[in-house]
Amino acid sequence: MPGARRRLSGLAALAVLLAAAAAVADAGVTSEYRRKLEATVDMPLDADVFRVPPGYNAPQQVHITVGDQTGTAMIVSWVTANELGNSTVMYGGAPDRLDRRADGTHTRYDYFNYTSGFIHHCTLKNLKHSTKYYYAMGFGHTVRTFSFTTPPKPGPDVPIKFGLIGDLGQTFDSNSTLSHYEANGGDAVLFVGDLSYADNYPLHDNRRWDSWARFVERSAAYQPWLWTAGNHELNFAPELGETTPFKPFTHRYPTPYRAAGSTEPFWYSVKLASAHVIVLASYSAYGKYTPQWTWLEAELKRVDRRATPWLIVLMHSPWYNSNGYHYMEGETMRVQFERWLVDAKADLVLAGHVHAYERSRRVSNVAYDVVNGRATPARDLGAPVYVTIGDGGNIEGIADNFTRPQPAYSAFREASFGHATLEIVNRTHAHYAWHRNHDGAKVVADDVWLTNRYWMPTDDSN
Repeated sequence: MPGARRRLSGLAALAVLLAAAAAVADAGVTSEYRRKLEATVDMPLDADVFRVPPGYNAPQQVHITVGDQTGTAMIVSWVTANELGNSTVMYGGAPDRLDRRADGTHTRYDYFNYTSGFIHHCTLKNLKHSTKYYYAMGFGHTVRTFSFTTPPKPGPDVPIKFGLIGDLGQTFDSNSTLSHYEANGGDAVLFVGDLSYADNYPLHDNRRWDSWARFVERSAAYQPWLWTAGNHELNFAPELGETTPFKPFTHRYPTPYRAAGSTEPFWYSVKLASAHVIVLASYSAYGKYTPQWTWLEAELKRVDRRATPWLIVLMHSPWYNSNGYHYMEGETMRVQFERWLVDAKADLVLAGHVHAYERSRRVSNVAYDVVNGRATPARDLGAPVYVTIGDGGNIEGIADNFTRPQPAYSAFREASFGHATLEIVNRTHAHYAWHRNHDGAKVVADDVWLTNRYWMPTDDSN
């Protein structure tokens, strides 16, 4: 009997050691890397990246976004500062063969003591997939010419590479983020909110909306950026008499929401290559029966994983965040929608808001029924990976306040600025990579091969 007890004791000890080893092997990583300690400050308004293009009434702040569900339309936006000019875009297959014409509209807005320039929006329609187009505007004054390549036709094994950027702002670090992304390349940017940070200035200085758009023009005029509205787009300032939420954002940055059957520009969807991308609005109503709730319920039923296998969801406020900054601010939306995304087998959820980087394991927290006490995130191979990518470099600085110990659902986290890319290879595999700004542009600080939840729901945590 004593020998039997010793054997049982030894087995118990071995079980403890094996469990401990498994826990260590499965533990997440809190990176010890620390960025340099210089202040995060905005570039001055006379910085070269904010330069106004030469020529009278020259179009500036040029950017494009997808204009329909699949990329056969593109919305071109720009500003003329001196006078209205016209809202016409000429486009075609070569710089000297702009043989197609589209006529757009214009708008202006006032914000406290600021009046915007003339903001133009023009939709180019009936485009062919995977085709390079040149386009020009500014006729009658100063003409500027740009180009873009339309996304490939949606299909289950069609590759595409997305840039993933959030909370960019217009600091020297922001410039590094954008330069690193340009060096790594991509076909389109999924932007998870918080653009200019103009509201950090007295009177919400809207000149910083202008400077930001000139700053990102070098990328956003040449490939579509898909916009998510963040809290810094609200610009709700009753103390200034400004009570219309999102006023600068909605005047400047259109989205293809009508093509997606949405009633507001803050939530919509597109189908690009093999990805079905859904954009949600953290700062618009999402309770039961609201327009966003009703739209998302219907939209998830429209997802066809045989045509677009990868289901990607964008929002601003993260649902899983182990940083003390903005902790649990996305909780009410998570409670409302997480079960739907798990049931839909969403692959990846991207958020910003927290000015640091974090990637989760595949987890869900949908078992709680008020009385069972099961309110802890649990590993779930049917659930999405959650990425917080609010590390674009804005003036508010790094969120260096991670909770200790690192929660089990968190796979990797670091208080640094950077950007990520998602390169979809086919219906089963996609490569996700995060790049920190203080490395060379091509250096990968965190990456993982993701397998599709519909076509290959394997454990891809390693």
